[in-house]
Amino acid sequence: MSVGIIIAIIAIVLVALIVVWVISVQRRLVSIDELCGNAMSQIGVQQNTRWDALNALADLTKQYDEHEYNTLKDVIAHRQPITANSTAADAEAQENFLTQAMSRFMAVAEQYPDLKANTMYIETMQGVKQYEENVRLARMTYNDTVTKFNRVVRQFPTSLVAGMLGFPVKDYLQTEEAKKDMPDMKR
Repeated sequence: MSVGIIIAIIAIVLVALIVVWVISVQRRLVSIDELCGNAMSQIGVQQNTRWDALNALADLTKQYDEHEYNTLKDVIAHRQPITANSTAADAEAQENFLTQAMSRFMAVAEQYPDLKANTMYIETMQGVKQYEENVRLARMTYNDTVTKFNRVVRQFPTSLVAGMLGFPVKDYLQTEEAKKDMPDMKR
């Protein structure tokens, strides 16, 4: 065998190994990216459940104050769904919007002691508290998944493949510090 053939075989083997490695890295990136999308979708599911609870609370206010009911319904109508393709900023914006809506509802409930004593109100508020916990857990899962994804995207040599194939670093959801003004659901 001539030296030229040996060099050609070695080159072909090296190219094949590089192609197999790139495919492997791409599959790993796609897999972790899908996990990030799934985690974001879970946040959306939990937020929708909280919006449904807020809808139920708004319906309860109808018998106390029609204007407040209409105002709350208008706020609820402006919600945006969180999907697998949503960004951390989208989820944060909806979370802030939901927090403002809950604050508004809490202010209305303070004006009507009978509403706060209503069994349906009490049960719904207990559900809201559970939904808050579910969202907190979904947010933690998302950030953990993003950490794994970002680690793979930023580490050399996979960062080369990630850059070539358009896998940018993902943003984290903000810490619970942003929720320090959340209304107290224990009232």
